[in-house]
Amino acid sequence: MLGLSVFAGAAVAEPLAKDLFGAKKLPAVAAPEAFGFYSKGCFAGGMAIARDGPHWQAMRLSRNRRWGHPQLITLLERLSREAAQDGWSGLLVGDISQPRGGPMLTGHASHQLGLDADIWFTPMPARRFTDRERENVSAVSMLKGDSLYVDDRKWTPAHEAVLRRAAGYPEVERILVHPGIKKKLCDTVRGDRGWLGKVRPFWGHHYHFHVRIGCPPGSTGCRPQDPPPRGDGCDKSLDWWFTDEPWRPAKGPAKPKARDIMTMAALPAACRVVLDAPSPPSEMAVTLGGDGTIAQASSQAPAPDLPVLGYQAFDPASVLSAIPGSRVPRPSSRPDLQ
Repeated sequence: MLGLSVFAGAAVAEPLAKDLFGAKKLPAVAAPEAFGFYSKGCFAGGMAIARDGPHWQAMRLSRNRRWGHPQLITLLERLSREAAQDGWSGLLVGDISQPRGGPMLTGHASHQLGLDADIWFTPMPARRFTDRERENVSAVSMLKGDSLYVDDRKWTPAHEAVLRRAAGYPEVERILVHPGIKKKLCDTVRGDRGWLGKVRPFWGHHYHFHVRIGCPPGSTGCRPQDPPPRGDGCDKSLDWWFTDEPWRPAKGPAKPKARDIMTMAALPAACRVVLDAPSPPSEMAVTLGGDGTIAQASSQAPAPDLPVLGYQAFDPASVLSAIPGSRVPRPSSRPDLQ
């Protein structure tokens, strides 16, 4: 009898939030809005960045993590275009978010609100990667061997320029980089150094930099992060990263990662609504194309509840309702990784 009770309890256990959100292939059709915090939340009205644009290529397509709040996706398109003017050949875009955010099946603790994006420190090559290359080509570490310091043979003025450009956008609240990269900037940036305060040292992030924007207007259920400390960050707080303390192994048994135990009860109540919301008719219908507009939606006006930030912004819900069924494009193909 006891065995049957244990089995029954396991059978009705609440599923993990990562499994529920990871199973969603398309975003929630609703007004764009983020709910919760960067490491515990979700978002509606998501948009994808196209796998290829004039100044970007999306990597690791099989993960289906090219999705974000429209404000972030359009900002990435703008960054790719304006960084090219600074000498950066193009963005290799890594993980953004799952179609509806939420905890990921693997990897990041954050990236749940559609407000985070990883950009490789490897500049885009002159040719287009194949699907297989997008899955297997590795980003290049900026560090010298296994040290904490930047390899001067890899670091270029263009690396500084793309970080300066990204930090200059008012929507961007933080850019995470390896402490060695932060130190390199502290040692070499001349002229205006005000933007350096947004560039924060963090574990990892020597292959890519992490762009985070703040809670978008209209996302009243989004919990903002405390602003970075004042100053350029080139102080004693940076010195700490070059001691032994940050790199010591944790004591005691390893704790389970939050995503491996998080259920829907841990997320904002709105995330249940996001999870159950209908999907758009296709991926392409809510994908930002290379010309900075959503496919099939170039004639649509900006949604009134989305800010216009120097680029065209759309409400995916209004886009979808305006597309006749006969004109809905087929979803883009996925790479075969077997």
